[in-house]
Amino acid sequence: MLRTHTCGELRAEHVDQQVTLCGWVDTCRDHSGVLFVDLRDRYGKTQVVFGPEGGAENLALAKSLRSEFVVAVTGKVALRPEGTANPRLATGQIEVRCRKLEILNRSLTPPFQPGATELPGEDLRLKYRYIDLRRAEMQQTMTLRHRMIKIMRDYFDELGFIDVETPMLGRSTPEGARDYLVPSRIQEGTFYALPQSPQLYKQILMIAGYDRYVQIARCFRDEDLRADRQPEFTQLDLEMSFVDADDVIDVVDGLMARLAKEILGREISLPLPRMTYDEAMERFGHDAPDLRFGMELVDVTDLARQAGFRVFRSAAESGSRVRGINAKAAAGRYSRKAIDQLTTYVAEHFGAKGLAWFKVEEGCKLASPIAKNFSGELLAQIAQRFSAEPGDLLLLVADRFEVTCKALYGLRKRLGAELKLYDPQQMHFSWVVEFPMFAPDEEQGGWVAVHHPFTTPRPQDQQRLAAEPGKCRAQAYDLVINGAEAGGGTIRIHDQQLQQQVFELLGIDRQAARDRFGFLLDALQYGAPPHGGIALGIDRLVMIFAGLESIRDAIAFPKTQRATDLMTGAPGQVDARQLRELRIKVTR
Repeated sequence: MLRTHTCGELRAEHVDQQVTLCGWVDTCRDHSGVLFVDLRDRYGKTQVVFGPEGGAENLALAKSLRSEFVVAVTGKVALRPEGTANPRLATGQIEVRCRKLEILNRSLTPPFQPGATELPGEDLRLKYRYIDLRRAEMQQTMTLRHRMIKIMRDYFDELGFIDVETPMLGRSTPEGARDYLVPSRIQEGTFYALPQSPQLYKQILMIAGYDRYVQIARCFRDEDLRADRQPEFTQLDLEMSFVDADDVIDVVDGLMARLAKEILGREISLPLPRMTYDEAMERFGHDAPDLRFGMELVDVTDLARQAGFRVFRSAAESGSRVRGINAKAAAGRYSRKAIDQLTTYVAEHFGAKGLAWFKVEEGCKLASPIAKNFSGELLAQIAQRFSAEPGDLLLLVADRFEVTCKALYGLRKRLGAELKLYDPQQMHFSWVVEFPMFAPDEEQGGWVAVHHPFTTPRPQDQQRLAAEPGKCRAQAYDLVINGAEAGGGTIRIHDQQLQQQVFELLGIDRQAARDRFGFLLDALQYGAPPHGGIALGIDRLVMIFAGLESIRDAIAFPKTQRATDLMTGAPGQVDARQLRELRIKVTR
């Protein structure tokens, strides 16, 4: 090898050894004819000294060095002079006094310095990703990702899971998001689809007798992107036979405990807490609540019916809800102008018609422009319902249940950050279970699957499928970390007739089901065991464990929100000959 040591390896015990280091020039400092260079690789930095004792030719070559040149240096390790040690560097006690310098490659002036304290805009970082990936923070994140995946593989190997690869080229099936399609050159007019998940393949593996499957799977979804979504992503995919929801959850509990201990050095108590979907929506307005702080939603619909305030009373009488949150000790933090900004926020982002508020004064009296529409007794009951204390700020929304959920969830999330109600380094793991089987299809009518079409209902709800599908609860479970969905899973349907019934509820008739899912329906008739599993988003887990703001920083080569790769220019046009071979014509 060209090098004897890495740039983060040398210590005082290496003094007087001759070594060779290779790396990138980080900084250069010329002090009266003596040149000091910080040499960097992914393991750390080492100070290299070029002086007269190394020879005039060597020193002259060193003075031509610039940031990001790739070099090899050979010299002796020495202690730094007294008073010049750098305690912030692991190699800060020593330096290498160079006797031989070789420039392995030169560099243009980079668009930004990997060691700069202020980052450039994300578009520039993504365009020059190879420069961005040299940053210590990015290298630490990629190393963390590697460690997490290794821990996962070791953990599931200990539990007897088998890693099985599933195809990347499969059949397009209606599972939710749009498929990425790949045209077949051999069979004209036909297409493969890149997998949205290995869902059907892992169910087939259960039917085939591989009762414990696991895979680090690449998945693709051609959907409108949000800040925390990517068109291609990586998930930890697992499936188990002869299990119920508790069994799958217990396995993932153990994995989270292992990751927390080995990555963060923290012990977490098991089992992780659980709440039902209905409870989560009532208490927090969302199916992935952040439980690092309180500020739970409070329902005052019954009290609103007695109010003289028309907005509250009419909402309560029409079947809508009046709900709110108590921002403890926040009355002094939010002026009328600031509250107006919160009102605009819930209106523009969540469709709320308005935001009512009360500031809690001495004696727990509620002060607000709308207070005159309430009797003193009713105000006292509202204050009691919110456990109000002097200095608190009560914020209420009167609207349909869904709107109150969205508005108050968004408001709670915003206030939690603004009021610093939690430690950003804190980690909270929990489960949300018993999701609805179906949700109304707002565009086409009928029903859509909340998780996917292969989810089985709770046994006590199976008889409701025909008459009351909206009331069916599924054997479904989501892992929630710090208010983010880190993974979701279900117990699957293993009975062919039940699967056909669910397809029909989703508007997939028998012929369409046969065309799209015939292989699954056939396989279910050949001894399919009860089975279930889960998929955990590795990109999101890395983001959470690393404390990152953006999921793109957890991925080596991510796409933008427009699903483009700024470094390579993908997606791009292809040669006309390729299109002819595929019988594809591009129209604009």
